[in-house]
Amino acid sequence: MIDYDPKILLAFGETFEEEGGEAFFKWLLENGYPELAALSSGIRGSKQAIEWLFNNKYPHFAALDGAIDKKPEAYDWLKKYHYELLIVFANAIHGKEEAFKWFKDNNLEIFTHLANKIRHFGTRKQFDYHKIHF
Repeated sequence: MIDYDPKILLAFGETFEEEGGEAFFKWLLENGYPELAALSSGIRGSKQAIEWLFNNKYPHFAALDGAIDKKPEAYDWLKKYHYELLIVFANAIHGKEEAFKWFKDNNLEIFTHLANKIRHFGTRKQFDYHKIHF
């Protein structure tokens, strides 16, 4: 995720907002970032989006979704393939202070912002299967 322009990452974060989130989702999907749209959908509960990530060479994002869901095998996969940033990101979404410190120490505060957006989304809304995008 570190290779994305910060503006793209901010757009990804906005997909978790109740107001305007759908427009950002659509923008990502239509402007060359379907993997981030699928990740957003997957985090919101779409199994179809996670399948899309696996089938389109983004297994690391599918594993991130699993880590966000606290699946040990997803963490193990991320560790095995050296996706430290995604492990720290999942930990930040779970509110672990050491993850926020790691982002600050590595000048990656944008991921703190994204983690807070996703965590806030998870506390205010459950997945609605009627709104599956993929």
